Amino acid sequence: MKKGIDRIGRFDKRPLAHDAFPSDLEQTMTDLHDTLLTLDSHIDIPWPDRQDAWAEETSRQVNVPKTRKGGLRAVCLAAYIPQGPRDDDGHAEGWFRVQAMLNVISGLEGGQGVRVCRTAADVRAAYEADDLAVIPAIENGHALGGQPERITELARKYGVRYMTLTHNGHNALADAAIPRKDLEDSETLHEGLSDLGREAIAKMNRSGVLVDVSHAAKSTMMQATEVSTTPVFASHSCARALCDHPRNLDDEQLDRLKETGGLIQVTAMGSFLKKGGGGTVEDLVRHVSYIADRIGVEHVGISSDFDGGGGIPGWKDATETANVTRALQAAGFSDKDIAAIWGGNMLRLLETAEKAATQA
Repeated sequence: MKKGIDRIGRFDKRPLAHDAFPSDLEQTMTDLHDTLLTLDSHIDIPWPDRQDAWAEETSRQVNVPKTRKGGLRAVCLAAYIPQGPRDDDGHAEGWFRVQAMLNVISGLEGGQGVRVCRTAADVRAAYEADDLAVIPAIENGHALGGQPERITELARKYGVRYMTLTHNGHNALADAAIPRKDLEDSETLHEGLSDLGREAIAKMNRSGVLVDVSHAAKSTMMQATEVSTTPVFASHSCARALCDHPRNLDDEQLDRLKETGGLIQVTAMGSFLKKGGGGTVEDLVRHVSYIADRIGVEHVGISSDFDGGGGIPGWKDATETANVTRALQAAGFSDKDIAAIWGGNMLRLLETAEKAATQA
């Protein structure tokens, strides 16, 4: 573990400001970033749609021009479905909204060098063609309206590649890490997964849709690793050992990801990075280092949660993506490790789900 200790130690002594780097080192880091297949695994789309995906001037943290400026090559765009009542009306509203949002994501295809990608091979092809790869995703299984079989339709029609089982608040599938008092949630509703949740995971496995355990209760996450025939992952979470937040994964959960071949994508949410908030790019890389040292660099990646609350000093929007690469290199990660963290690990997991689906 000496390598990890050295890495964190060096990082603590290395500031991130651009003018703090020697010019030759900064150029080396910039050159590295330009070669990477950088994949941000969780970005929300503004809703209702503002039709500003290609606008030069927008408050949106991620759109096509901003990814170009920042060297962000692939994005998982999530159709976020707020948790509503677990009744017929609430389920109908979730089902209506997820289709509308996925239609907007699908509509990005072909516009000014954008590809909506269904497979890891599609993502690599987009990278080779210098196109932005867009991977559709769903945030909150409430979107299915209590009907697990619908995930098959969404995967087939829109190319959805992952779905979080919950958001904040329990739903028909599973318990969430954060119950919603306004929805009259008790601490637990299902003691983890419900029968519908287990059925949904089986449908996801057969459709090549990854099971995302961000936002899920620990009981839900641990049960999902037992039920799912493909590794689960957390698309936007951090290490609870460094920041005691209910949305973060503790060491037992991290170890379980290693045992099952899963992945955690450290996210640029200040309150998940540092107790009381105020997390920075330094803190983000500190979480990456901690996880890499504990369970291996092959089990950790990067996400921003931009346009969904994410954004920290040094990485406030997609235009500043290169700062993350600089910080990883300053922390002592090798070029090979940085390539794995930035996209290689996520692509490998997508491929694993694709292969499992063909064998189901």
